[in-house]
Amino acid sequence: MKRVFVLVSLAALAACGADGEPIQPSMNANVGMGSNGLSGGVGADFVSGRFTMGVGTSL
Repeated sequence: MKRVFVLVSLAALAACGADGEPIQPSMNANVGMGSNGLSGGVGADFVSGRFTMGVGTSL
């Protein structure tokens, strides 16, 4: 749990512009239906130049 908190904190710090221009996150969500029922996921991508960081989870 501590690792997740640290990663989210670092992503928020990078996105707020503390080290330069603010980074606009790109949000995404999906819902699927298959033989095992419904599934879904949410995520966010942070892009700065050639560096991309993605955070997400499956529901």
